[in-house]
Amino acid sequence: MNRILLFSAVLALSLLAQSAEAGLRLPAIIGHHMVLQRDLENPIWGWADPGAEVTVAISGQNHQAKADDKGKWQVKLAPMKGSFHAMRMTIQSKGESIVLSNIVVGEVWVCSGQSNMQWSVDRSDDADLEIATANYPNIRLISVPQTGTQELQEDFKGQWDICTPETVGQFSGVGYFFGRQLHQTLGVPIGLIDNAWGGSSAEAWVARDVLEADSRFADAIEKWKNTEATYDHEKALAAWKVKADAAKAAGEPAPRAPSNPLTGQHRPGNLWAGALHPVLGYGIRGTIWYQGESNAGKAYQYDDLFSLMITEWRKAWGIGDFPFYWVQLADYMAEKDAPADSSWAELREAQSNTLALPNTGQAVIYDIGEGRDIHPRDKQNVAKRLARIALARDYGIPIVYLSPSYKSMEVKEGKALLTFENVGGGLYTFDTREAVGFDVAGEDKVWHRGTGTLVGNDKVEVSSPAVASPVAVRYAWADNPVANLRSKEGLPVDPFRTDDWPLSTEPKTEPAPAAP
Repeated sequence: MNRILLFSAVLALSLLAQSAEAGLRLPAIIGHHMVLQRDLENPIWGWADPGAEVTVAISGQNHQAKADDKGKWQVKLAPMKGSFHAMRMTIQSKGESIVLSNIVVGEVWVCSGQSNMQWSVDRSDDADLEIATANYPNIRLISVPQTGTQELQEDFKGQWDICTPETVGQFSGVGYFFGRQLHQTLGVPIGLIDNAWGGSSAEAWVARDVLEADSRFADAIEKWKNTEATYDHEKALAAWKVKADAAKAAGEPAPRAPSNPLTGQHRPGNLWAGALHPVLGYGIRGTIWYQGESNAGKAYQYDDLFSLMITEWRKAWGIGDFPFYWVQLADYMAEKDAPADSSWAELREAQSNTLALPNTGQAVIYDIGEGRDIHPRDKQNVAKRLARIALARDYGIPIVYLSPSYKSMEVKEGKALLTFENVGGGLYTFDTREAVGFDVAGEDKVWHRGTGTLVGNDKVEVSSPAVASPVAVRYAWADNPVANLRSKEGLPVDPFRTDDWPLSTEPKTEPAPAAP
């Protein structure tokens, strides 16, 4: 009898929970103060009783939908022009009504990546001045919580906020400064979706089944499967507690508590399911991205991974090859006196290679980082370089936005003559007349520091007394490059190498066994 009563109580609680979820409701991404992407059929979705009719009305538009057997419904609004006029949206179903207010139409951008995108306004340069002047009623901000899981999430806890000194402090610095530049230049409302997690790996932002189906990532997936099968977080916490208690008894600092890799920001698919999925489909113009530090040790793989990630995001959003602009890794760690292998240089190359995808762009920033800190405070100039790309590419503003890049090399009389493209008003050497940052190698593949001299607007002559016949040249090829070549508009030359020699992060192949 007690079992029957217990079963009845559990069933009643279950039905109560279901009834609490039933009825008309909206995801957090659709709410008061939101910005709708102009000139786009904006999806509006939510939940209602299964089979229920739903109507959505805004600015003279009326749309109907029917909830499916799980209660999900969706309509698409007809495209609207940008407008500061605050609108109301009414959603109705079975006598229930939700009214959303203060909706505007403009440009919406996703701001994603790891800690340098997450890095907030209140920790950026001139934080006090930036916060004090952040009165922009038509810049709207929303942040997605950091949720790592393999289960697809449909919603999150959050809300659109109007940009004020009270709301901007914890928002992404790069995101806010980028959006502000667009707002001031274009004169339209701006919506910014902050969806970043410090330390996150790119593979966490890709759907798990996509990675598992791709043989290029088989080794990484296999390692994670082993972790998933063997990791015991409770056991790890117990071991940590023993060490922490011992440290406390000895008057020493306690070790950091272990994080759970199964719910963290590195596990393949975790952030696709937990952080990205709830906003997939919301009307956007494009994405700005700042990530790569966590993948530097696997830079060779990043060449494939980053392209795959962008492609999968675009497929899932269903609005074509939307703009995807990223920040190349900043300078970091100690400067080296001599040429050396660099996983960060190799990651930068992988990022540059990804420009082969359509509608992509890259902000080069190895000149504004901080060698002592992986988190440079100057987020304003990072955002300006991203904004240049968007303003020129997507909004037709006639400004220089490309960093100069290597085009070709010719060797004559022991000197390498390099030609560059996208030089804007011409190449310029910052601080010194000599072009600094070049390494030169001969047939022996031994690198030596080179001396660079500007030749006209788009060429640099590079040589080294240690290399009689140059075969290859590298530029800004270091974790923390000392390099000063840029366009007259202040955009640094994209790091490059003319060789195709093996990279330090390239998987090592076992030598073939000797013939019997």
